[in-house]
Amino acid sequence: MSLKIDSVLIHGGIDGDETTGAVSVPVYQTSTYKQDGLGQTRGWEYSRTGNPTRAALEKLIADLEQGEYGLAFASGLAAINTVLSLFKAGDKLVVSDNIYGGTFRILDNVFKNFGITYKIVDTSDLDKVREAIDEDVKAIYVESPANPLLTVTDIKAISEISHEFGKLLIVDNTFLTPYLQRPLTLGADIVIHSGTKYLGGHSDTISGLVVVNDKKLAERLYYLQNAIGGVLAPWDSFLVIRGIKTLGVRMERHVNNARRIAKWLAESGYVSRVYYPGLENDPGFKVQKKQADGPGAMLSFVLNEEYDYRRFFKNLKLITLAESLGGVESLVCHPASMTHAAIPADIRKEVGIVDELIRFSVGIEDADDLIADLKQAIENSKKAVM
Repeated sequence: MSLKIDSVLIHGGIDGDETTGAVSVPVYQTSTYKQDGLGQTRGWEYSRTGNPTRAALEKLIADLEQGEYGLAFASGLAAINTVLSLFKAGDKLVVSDNIYGGTFRILDNVFKNFGITYKIVDTSDLDKVREAIDEDVKAIYVESPANPLLTVTDIKAISEISHEFGKLLIVDNTFLTPYLQRPLTLGADIVIHSGTKYLGGHSDTISGLVVVNDKKLAERLYYLQNAIGGVLAPWDSFLVIRGIKTLGVRMERHVNNARRIAKWLAESGYVSRVYYPGLENDPGFKVQKKQADGPGAMLSFVLNEEYDYRRFFKNLKLITLAESLGGVESLVCHPASMTHAAIPADIRKEVGIVDELIRFSVGIEDADDLIADLKQAIENSKKAVM
């Protein structure tokens, strides 16, 4: 029976427990497993290598992404670290020009030490992507929409370019989740998630997920997952499975709120720019509408010069200043000094991550209350007239 995604969220992966009839996958809180004899296991031997609760999540995320093989990690960066470990000294990656600061940090401060380099490119410009590919490039790494400027990359078009040149396409799908976008169906080779965000959805666990279709690629990643050991614990696997069950209803509310708030901000007179691919005048609107089932609930905006962004953050009453995103509560952050501080100032300025830029993870509170909080915080942050 072919199920639609709202049903797969509830019944995908491993549905319940056949042994007891429990409707929730149990938490198999064990480090090791009894063997019936030398080389005679019951399918499990050590929980770094495999755990039934983690396996249920891995199967679930694969089903949701319409992929074949899923892997779960202790964090989004543990997932990224494992994927980047596919490459060797002398290899190069083409990378979106505004990506999560932690991704830039691990590329620039860790993998560069091993001789793996990168080139930053505006991946929304297909000509620039083509120009950036040489024999050393082994993969293209894309966030779409990108963090924090919500730049939209045409995933299908990029996949055609990457495969024309024999390169892997890696897509971070954290912002949209498989509920709204499924990059494997658009030609991506590897999909990455910070499960900490919308998939977990309640700001109470850290996790990372990877999905692929190719068996040989999956085998390499499973080997690295076990060898590096940054695996997701059973309890956290259970929490992410539980979070995914409500992903559909949460995302509908998140997106509805974000659409209203983006429109209000754009018309408010308080900001000089709103970055949100759900606005018809956004550069990524048409591509986003073509390749995804919605624009997501992340947006960024630049306050007008007459307002002090530091005072804005202090004046918020309902919305929380914090790292992370994708929880039920609304969060704002200051990319230049928080999530993207690892990126050198000249690169930040070049791509548009200015000091006045505010990133907003729109929660599921009442939209009128969120707008009221934004309004009062901005109005009370006006700079003194000299």
